[in-house]
Amino acid sequence: MKHRWTYDKQADAAYIYLKEIAAGEARHQAISKGDCFILDFDPTNRLIGIEVLNASVNLHPDALAECDKLEEA
Repeated sequence: MKHRWTYDKQADAAYIYLKEIAAGEARHQAISKGDCFILDFDPTNRLIGIEVLNASVNLHPDALAECDKLEEA
């Protein structure tokens, strides 16, 4: 799978999928001051995704421009 990025403008959160994630597969671990970066691991402790909160501040604008936009509710 090619890495896929999504960005939710309303939540200002981006997600980097390192693989397709099944429901209930990921467990979360905050790794940065202020919990801006959250790593998701599978049951075998392999990194499967990265969530970036406050993405407009923590990611370069060019990176956000490349993300798949999530549909607004």
